[in-house]
Amino acid sequence: MAATLHPTGHAGGKPASLWRVAELTHSSIVIAADAAEIMDIIADVETYPEWIPGLDDAVAYDVDSAGRPAEATFTGNLGMVKDSYSVGYSWADVEVSWHLTKGDMLHDLQGRYTCNDLGDGTTEVEYALNVDLAIPIVGMLRRRGERVIIDSALKGLKRRAEG
Repeated sequence: MAATLHPTGHAGGKPASLWRVAELTHSSIVIAADAAEIMDIIADVETYPEWIPGLDDAVAYDVDSAGRPAEATFTGNLGMVKDSYSVGYSWADVEVSWHLTKGDMLHDLQGRYTCNDLGDGTTEVEYALNVDLAIPIVGMLRRRGERVIIDSALKGLKRRAEG
């Protein structure tokens, strides 16, 4: 592969061939908050265990002046296995993407939150995810696990933002 790109097209991340939209499981939810508020909640990764079921611990590293981490380490149940793993982030105004930098049970992990301001005080938040375990698992079961993770996180994010 000649070049490596972050999922958002920035140089330096996973090979672009690993970030194919067709491989992502995704869902969305409408939240009664503006995109900036939602992105602030998403950036506060150390609070994730308070609103994402199954996540036991989260630690942010290299946090910038806007409160957005460059990396984070999580421990918890991924819907299929329990693991401790680290991700690297790429931040934009209304989108954040991440990729696995270290994991025991994970071979690869890529995800993205995208906020779309609907112009009426609400925001549609899309969460896209691809999980590749280090152990063999049937694709259908992997997708089901991804959907559980996505749905739990989106519902938790909605409760947190509208709370």
